[in-house]
Amino acid sequence: MRLEDKDPARHAGIEYPMEVGAPVFAPIKVVEEKDKAVNVARQNAKLEYDRIMEQAEVLMKQARALQARLDATEMVHCAKFGFNPIHGKIYHLYYDERNQVNVLIQNAPNNWSCGIPDGWNYLMAVKKLGDSTWAIIEEDQPL
Repeated sequence: MRLEDKDPARHAGIEYPMEVGAPVFAPIKVVEEKDKAVNVARQNAKLEYDRIMEQAEVLMKQARALQARLDATEMVHCAKFGFNPIHGKIYHLYYDERNQVNVLIQNAPNNWSCGIPDGWNYLMAVKKLGDSTWAIIEEDQPL
């Protein structure tokens, strides 16, 4: 049998070159190509997954902050106070052990001339926000 074949359609289907000047090629290893494609897909999916998880973490942080505001709001609304709180002003929440009630006042723990009354425990500093919720003010935040 002669290797010389004049049918060009047959040349395209053969796994080896039929002419001297033909480019060298090897059959494509399908399994290796599939593995490469799967690895590329996994890398891209992991990048997308990490990006989504970052967004989810931001949303969870916002949800925790909102829950903390709602908890503080509930504590303040259950507290005893005899004034109309102003939006944006900082108040202080104490627990009165004698009456077993939270008390909202304007004095910070270091603003008492004679010290905090006996039986009162300082709980937190809170600030009334524009949406009528109360935010907990951390001690290191500027008042």
